[in-house]
Amino acid sequence: MSSVGLLNEKPLHASLKLWYAQPGDQVEVNVDGFVIDIVQKERLVEIQTGNFASLKVKLKKLLSAHRVRVIYPIAFEKWILKPDADSGKSVTRRKSPKKGRVEDLFWEMVSIPQLIASRNFSLEVLMIREEEIRKFVGKRKWRSRGWATVEHRLLEVLERRLFETAADWQSLLPPKLTSFTAKELADAIGIRLRLAQRMAYCFRKSNLISLTGKRGRAHLYRRA
Repeated sequence: MSSVGLLNEKPLHASLKLWYAQPGDQVEVNVDGFVIDIVQKERLVEIQTGNFASLKVKLKKLLSAHRVRVIYPIAFEKWILKPDADSGKSVTRRKSPKKGRVEDLFWEMVSIPQLIASRNFSLEVLMIREEEIRKFVGKRKWRSRGWATVEHRLLEVLERRLFETAADWQSLLPPKLTSFTAKELADAIGIRLRLAQRMAYCFRKSNLISLTGKRGRAHLYRRA
């Protein structure tokens, strides 16, 4: 096992790596000049809790010679912990009203949409229950009333969803939608228009849907 990167490893990343690794897997191994989270016999596994843009160069090089799976956690349930702003000791714990969903992966997938079509690429979404630790930092975070998120902790993995084939990705599209706009996609699955636009962009870039024209001012798409 390599110690490279372990000193800066965040608790959520470390917990997911421990949870995902199986007997016989190697952890923190250098492959083609990159440190890989988990090396299995059949694939390389990268756990990504942050933005996908930082993976772009790494994945492009690795996918030319290896099968790579990206593990991406989405918080279905989140508990927010805050210490007392004055004493820093007593802690309040409340449940966030926001619930993540599988489609949230497209907030990040928009950075690497072409990889969906790669035969060597797969992505596994883990729907999790987590704790978010916040710290009071004052005026530096005026938009969040002085509070900054400093840490995420894994409580439980609730569900796994693997995207490996075109059919896996297309399963996110409602069967009744053969021709649609981003607004119609958003309404059909109950997500924000902005997220539906990113989802349509990723699917178009990976040739899972095609742009056929317009409906009014909106782009019109059709399943490939």
